[in-house]
Amino acid sequence: MNYSDELLKKYIDKIEPVSLKYYQACVKRFDGVAKPLGGLGRLEELVARIGSIQRTTDVDISNRRVLVCCSDNGVVKHGVSQSDSSVTQNIARSLVAGTASVSIMAKNAGAIVEPIDMGMNESVAGTIDRHIMRGCNDICEGPAMNRMQVLQAIITGIEEVDRCKEEHVDIICTGEAGIGNTTTSAAIASVIFGKEVSLMVGRGAGLSDDGVIRKISAIEKAILINKPDKSDVIDVLSKVGGADIAGMAGIFLGGAYYHIPIVMDGVISSVAAIVAYYICKDVSGYIIPSHMSSEIAMKYACEELGLTPVIDGAFHLGEGTGAVAILPLIDMAIRVYYDAARFDDIGVEQYTKQ
Repeated sequence: MNYSDELLKKYIDKIEPVSLKYYQACVKRFDGVAKPLGGLGRLEELVARIGSIQRTTDVDISNRRVLVCCSDNGVVKHGVSQSDSSVTQNIARSLVAGTASVSIMAKNAGAIVEPIDMGMNESVAGTIDRHIMRGCNDICEGPAMNRMQVLQAIITGIEEVDRCKEEHVDIICTGEAGIGNTTTSAAIASVIFGKEVSLMVGRGAGLSDDGVIRKISAIEKAILINKPDKSDVIDVLSKVGGADIAGMAGIFLGGAYYHIPIVMDGVISSVAAIVAYYICKDVSGYIIPSHMSSEIAMKYACEELGLTPVIDGAFHLGEGTGAVAILPLIDMAIRVYYDAARFDDIGVEQYTKQ
């Protein structure tokens, strides 16, 4: 297949805004439940948001997937992470075996986890092999990927949502596994938001103070060498990003194209969401926020997307764990939406907005 800007544009041109009509209808239905108006706060908003995406008042998220994009990053050799790249494959094996943190959480939340090899250094049996390369290049020496590889990764993400659509999936959680990807996501965020690198860099999986200094230095060098064009988000992604982030950006775009809600996880997922948003602004309506990561850049991403995560638990685990954590909360809200007594049932006049 010829992965090109023109092919991506064919998808983008068919993306529509979410349905305000169904959002309002879901809110009206929730308002009929015998409770204070908006009593479940942002959980009610999420249910209505899902209805606006699915274009129905019969909200259903019973068939759920967690797509975990796995990729390696050459920048790891600069000591920007506590672990080396071999750990990416170890995480992928745990995902396949069902023993990773997200796998345990997903089992409890009734979700299926699917690890997708977007560009690991080595293949792992049992993952969905969609790799565009065997490990992204070192961004301190040149671009992580060329433009065609980025477009391939984005369109691959869209195609994975297409597969989920064929399998009647109702909601998709984003996740990632890739040692060094808090470095690449911070690099993207620094360029896109026009912020000093030091303001975008966190400790990732637990860096020391010296490690944070190395991380900042590596990103500053990568930006200086590659000169990413802020006005072209695909150029930014190709020069200082990674295949996992590109794949997740495609998943967000695919959700908008196929009308499937996509749950945003932590900082890396939020940077992928920003990339997708800059490709097509209507994408933001199809995103379900889950939690606020302890990584700094996520605050800026959420502000840009106009999203307020429900959970603020200082998570920084990755894999899609935060995205999965929101599912039981949404489940409970949906059950209230359907099953709780209504004002009509108990003979009480419905509350109205004052």
